[in-house]
Amino acid sequence: MNVSAISIGTWQVGGKWGSNFDDYNAAAILNKAIDSGINFIDTADVYSDGLSEKAVGKIIKSRSEKIYVATKCGRQIQPHVNQGYQPAVLRKYVEDSLQRLQLETIDLIQLHCPPTEVYYRPEIFELFDQLKAEGKIQHLGVSVEKVEEALKAIEYNNVSTVQIIFNMFRQRPAELFFSEAKKKRYRHYCSGTISQWAIDRNI
Repeated sequence: MNVSAISIGTWQVGGKWGSNFDDYNAAAILNKAIDSGINFIDTADVYSDGLSEKAVGKIIKSRSEKIYVATKCGRQIQPHVNQGYQPAVLRKYVEDSLQRLQLETIDLIQLHCPPTEVYYRPEIFELFDQLKAEGKIQHLGVSVEKVEEALKAIEYNNVSTVQIIFNMFRQRPAELFFSEAKKKRYRHYCSGTISQWAIDRNI
């Protein structure tokens, strides 16, 4: 993927961090981003209860440019605990996202900050190999809260990206994770509040 150095996140693209969603505002922001050269949009099924995904889908359908989409799944699970993560549940979330985005395949699906125990369950990661074989996703990534989770995630061969918080206040990933990611041929491709690492051989 040849993605722009700056991407756009859609947590509050149409409202105030998930409330009072405004379709006109969302469309204006997304179109402005694409007009400015951004071709990578990060969203999630829980952003405005799916409305952000729908807004992204509408814009992509209306544009001629190639726009890459990353979305996330898992945070709908309530309570948000390890036991709630089941392959059938996650499959349904992915299929629902495809419908909202009006896409045949998702460029990057990310597990959305699951509990640490999930990273020790191979059957969860194997599901995404099946989804890829079915053509429903192109790549799997993870959005993590802890360095331990990031280190465990890159042990799975099908994890193409890791999204981890790294900024002037949160420096811990630089102590170990960055060096381990480089050893496994991941590369850093954007910075700011969220640091994204993608594996060279897959994405």
